[in-house]
Order: sequence, then structure tokens, then C-alpha cells
Amino acid sequence: MDTTVTTGSEDSVWGGGNQPLNASYGKMMMWFFIVSDALTFSGFLVSYGFSRFKFIETWPIADEVFTHVPFFHGNYPMYYVAFMTFILIMSSVTMVLAVDAGHKMMQKKVIFYMFLTIIGGAIFVGSQAWEWATFIKGDYGALETKGGRILQFVNADTGERAALRDFSKDLPEDRIVHESSAGVWYQKDGYTTSFSLNEVIEGFKANPNILIRTETINEEGEKTLLNRQESLAKLKNATQVVEGANLIHNEYGSRLFADFFFFITGFHGFHVFSGVLINIIIFFNVILGTYEKRGHYEMVEKVGLYWHFVDLVWVFVFTFFYLV
Repeated sequence: MDTTVTTGSEDSVWGGGNQPLNASYGKMMMWFFIVSDALTFSGFLVSYGFSRFKFIETWPIADEVFTHVPFFHGNYPMYYVAFMTFILIMSSVTMVLAVDAGHKMMQKKVIFYMFLTIIGGAIFVGSQAWEWATFIKGDYGALETKGGRILQFVNADTGERAALRDFSKDLPEDRIVHESSAGVWYQKDGYTTSFSLNEVIEGFKANPNILIRTETINEEGEKTLLNRQESLAKLKNATQVVEGANLIHNEYGSRLFADFFFFITGFHGFHVFSGVLINIIIFFNVILGTYEKRGHYEMVEKVGLYWHFVDLVWVFVFTFFYLV
């Protein structure tokens, strides 16, 4: 029996042709990419959730880590991250409007809404770069023990975090010893700090209103605050000063938190940055009238699918890292 297949017919969905399931080849490939990338992000977030559950008692509290706002001094937990999230979601709204304008063949509106989308993406990427820089630099500083635990400092009078610069002593003779020629001040991994361990210890001993809190979270959901005697005893286990966070040291707590933060938010930031570049290319094509000549704005719709995807992924990243 002979079977005839019409390869170019739109009526035969799986008989070949260029539009299976009534979707163009380009849209299908974009959906395949989105599904595969979604699985990748899912794997990362599941790994993060597993690690957090395993080390839940020592995991950093997000409200105590992400407290900074550009050009403002003070404690503003989650404010700037919420602003970043709002900007990215609004850029997804403008992308929807750009796609809708494309369906109606309204070139000027596509240009306007694509421009707003690009601006929103650029603000998000810039904000994430600033957040990374702030996270790496740190603000308060801490000590690390032999077992890799983090000891933070608290002002007993106010109950707020105390920065190393607030109580550390300046020991000129200690600075002379800790020079690069002595091979002590510069650690093996090149990690340097503003204060030496001796300067922090001597300053702590001279300020009875400074207490130590460990990274262990108590039943009230707060980090354990030690009394003066316990703090002095704990101080004996300190081996080095830690400022900010990187892949080896983390003043906020578990170094795994910093590892996941850099990897997952960096991977997402790369997606957003790539999306901004693609949007810019499409934006100039719209200005040049490329899609007007083609008679459709499908390319805007395809890049819109990608943009909505990175926005949706950020909602999950935001929930896992900052809210839960």
C-alpha cells in the first residue's frame, strides 16, 4: 500500500512541513531551548534547597545579608532586591506590549516598548552588578574559626551588628610584622583584610559592650548571641579575619551560601545580559524596518518568549534566595 504524505501541507501537522503544531520552526526551537534551560535552573535550585535544608541551622538569614541601598546608609532589608524584581517584571510587561504592537504592525509602538524593555533589563543587570560588588566587599567583617565557623560581632547597647572598624585597635607594630615580605599578612589565597586578627582581638577585649554571635540559628529564628564570658572563650578559636564574601570566605555564614549565590544569580544575570543584547539587535532591526518588509514581527515574539522566561526564573531565584 502506498502512503502519500504532503510535506508542505499545513493540514498535516506531523506530516512534515515547516509548522508542526501550528508553530514556526523558530518558535519550536525557542520552546525547546526554554524547556532545557528550565531543567538546568531547576537542578541548580534543587541543589540549593538540599544544601540549605542540610545546613539549616547555620544558613545565613537573607534579611541580614541584603540590607543595602545605593546612596543610602542604613539597614533596609530586601528593599533594593524588591526594586530590582519590580523593574524586571515591568520589563516583561513592556515586552508583552511590544509583541502586541507587532501583531498589529505598529512599528513606532514596537520601537517604544522595546526601548523600555531594554532600559529595564539594563537597570536590572547594573543593579545585580552593584549587589555583587557590595556582597563581595562586605560591611561589618567577622572572624573565622578553625572549623570554618563564622563569629560576628554585636553591640550589646544597641543590639545591632558591630563592624570591625568600630572597635578594632590600630597596632602599628603588628602592621610592621604583617608585611608581604614576612609572608604572614598575605594569605596563601591572596585574601587580604583591613585589620589583622590581633587588632580585632585586642579591640574586642578593650570594649566590654561588644559581644559575639555565632552563625547557629536558635529556636526564635535568630543567630545565637553569646555573653561576655562565652564570647571571650569563643574568641580563642578564631584563626583569621573575614571581610565580605567570595568562593572561599564568607562573613555572612556558610560559604556554600556564597557559592550558590554567585553561581545561580550569575548564571541568571548572564541570561538577562544576553537578553538585553538580543533585544538591542532586534530593536535596531525594527527601526530599520526589517520586519515591516517581512510582513510580520515574529522575531519580536520569539525574543519575547526568552525574556519572559528569564523573568519567571528570577521569580523562583528571588523566592529561594531572598524570601524563604
